[in-house]
Amino acid sequence: MDMSAPIYVSGHRGLVGSAITRQLEQAGATNLLLHTRAELDLTDQSAVQEFFASTKPTYVFLAAAHVGGIHANDTYPAEFIRDNLEIQNNVIHSAWQHGTSKLCFLGSSCIYPRMATQPIHEDSLLTGPLEPTNEWYAIAKIAGIKMCQAYRKQYNFDAISLMPTNLYGPGDNFHPENSHVLPAMIRRFHEAKENGTKEVTIWGTGTPRREFLHVDDLAAAAVYLTESYSSVDIVNVGVGEDISILNLAKLVAEVIGYKGDIATDPSKPDGTPRKLLDVSRLSKLGWQARIELRTGVEQTYQWYLANY
Repeated sequence: MDMSAPIYVSGHRGLVGSAITRQLEQAGATNLLLHTRAELDLTDQSAVQEFFASTKPTYVFLAAAHVGGIHANDTYPAEFIRDNLEIQNNVIHSAWQHGTSKLCFLGSSCIYPRMATQPIHEDSLLTGPLEPTNEWYAIAKIAGIKMCQAYRKQYNFDAISLMPTNLYGPGDNFHPENSHVLPAMIRRFHEAKENGTKEVTIWGTGTPRREFLHVDDLAAAAVYLTESYSSVDIVNVGVGEDISILNLAKLVAEVIGYKGDIATDPSKPDGTPRKLLDVSRLSKLGWQARIELRTGVEQTYQWYLANY
């Protein structure tokens, strides 16, 4: 990558976008194009067209998305499918139309079937039913993948698609209802510690297993693959290890110093039983995650304390 060229990072204030921005700055990028939602509404086709026509970014990282956990996905399905489709359609098309050299599309591991063989290989895409609690978001992301592949096939547009596993880290959303599982736990156990609450109840049975990737690792992978990878094939980005939700809760409680009990609520949805990505393709491309889970949770908790 030419680090002096104009580089557009969409969603630069979000969890993923802010991490990619930090990574690019560390790599010496001097012409980053960063616009807030108020400055550039990516669901507005004409505004996106005007932005690309005037700035002509050489590289684009499509990190902007309407995101949330199980509760948010289940409560606002229309927004999740509509907003994400509009964002992707506008950015991918405008990037191709105005001469972007390389586009990196950030998808999600929820694109894979609910009962996919574990660990999940990239070839599992579209081989079975999706997890019902987040299918709206998943379908939008699958459409984004297929759009990148279609533009590569028809126009030879150099767009790559990365599928990160569950992400966490500085800049995460700690909303009490609309956040993902790990930041939600950090907030709940912190508040329980502060309030002297004797017991914290987590959603579901605690048995589902999840893989967690620090967002700074994802950012490093995104920049690395944008520099070195060009193919129609999607690439999983993960750590290759998972943990049960109950053991994750215990780890978060230890990091925060919460001494009370942890209970489960089987009446709440578990989501997918297990979601571990096969990262063999990524490993063959010469990259692997570096930030260990406990270290990452400790860093994220310190960020939470400093910012909330």
